[in-house]
Amino acid sequence: MDDTVNDIVVEKAVRPERVLSGPWLDVIASNLDYHRATFLWKCQGLSDAQLRQRAVPTSTLTLLGLMRHLQGVERAWFQRALAGTTPHFFPYRTYLTPEGEEWYDESDPTPATEVYADYLKACDESRQFFTDVTADPGRIVPNPEFGDTDVRFVLAHVIEEYARHTGHADLLREALDGTTGE
Repeated sequence: MDDTVNDIVVEKAVRPERVLSGPWLDVIASNLDYHRATFLWKCQGLSDAQLRQRAVPTSTLTLLGLMRHLQGVERAWFQRALAGTTPHFFPYRTYLTPEGEEWYDESDPTPATEVYADYLKACDESRQFFTDVTADPGRIVPNPEFGDTDVRFVLAHVIEEYARHTGHADLLREALDGTTGE
């Protein structure tokens, strides 16, 4: 029997219906959940080894690396930037890029099931913070990366992160096993 069948990390990802009109924050929240589920849909049915596989020979990017990154996106933007709290980041192995930025080390041995559970936890934490941190969408948020922004910009940026990285995930998944889809 193929071991990868028994090692499936993301069994089933169900994308929720999006709110297409109505209060802006309801539309944003539903779109965030839709993009979160779409990312997981790209990882669905794959083993730990497949999620770690470098599908593009000239890139170190993996689906598991994207999952680690997106948990960081969730915590950095919802907890640190919007809530002003100190998030608990899982201690993944990192390295400094030539530009001096910290990035996740693809050789991190954390099992994919733990990375997946941490990602789900980060998304749940963001949902718990959402109502409080978005009560005033025009509130100015200090932002060392972009300069002072408002809450709306941060929410749009998180969706931008998901859009960009789900596009990467789409290409990686197609290169891994030919699976395509919206």
